[in-house]
Amino acid sequence: MKSAQQNTLGFLLHDASRLMRRRFEARGAVHGLSSSQWRALVYLARTGGLAQARLAEFLEVEPISVSRLVDRMEQGGWVRRSPDPQDRRVRLVHATEKAMSAFEEVKALAGEMYEEALAGIDPAQRAALMAGLSQVVANLQEMDCAPACGRMAREEGDEDERAK
Repeated sequence: MKSAQQNTLGFLLHDASRLMRRRFEARGAVHGLSSSQWRALVYLARTGGLAQARLAEFLEVEPISVSRLVDRMEQGGWVRRSPDPQDRRVRLVHATEKAMSAFEEVKALAGEMYEEALAGIDPAQRAALMAGLSQVVANLQEMDCAPACGRMAREEGDEDERAK
């Protein structure tokens, strides 16, 4: 039995995320990609291609980790690298046609999995859950930005004062 402490927001979010990731990996294994590789494909499919450094930011991993991840994906025919026309030091990563075809299948698989996860929750509760989680994300993003945003606003104010 879980303790009251394990029913906190942090534990529930972590457990839900872990269980969804585990279920997704089990179902998506037929394609031979890890959850990290699938997450990379989602970003690449949404953006049309990214610099490896930017992909690392989105995935919240070190650039060397993304380099290895992309190496494996490139060997499997899931992505291709190309030079950035604006900066020859930068390599862009693009999803291949193989990846885009699989992406549609996996998107449908994820939809089925979400429906299973939300079973027994009526539409109004689902809407409230999504709205509540969206607000949690917005609050946390605002807090992440607060020190930097405040500093940037102060610096802009200083520049305005100097311009007078």
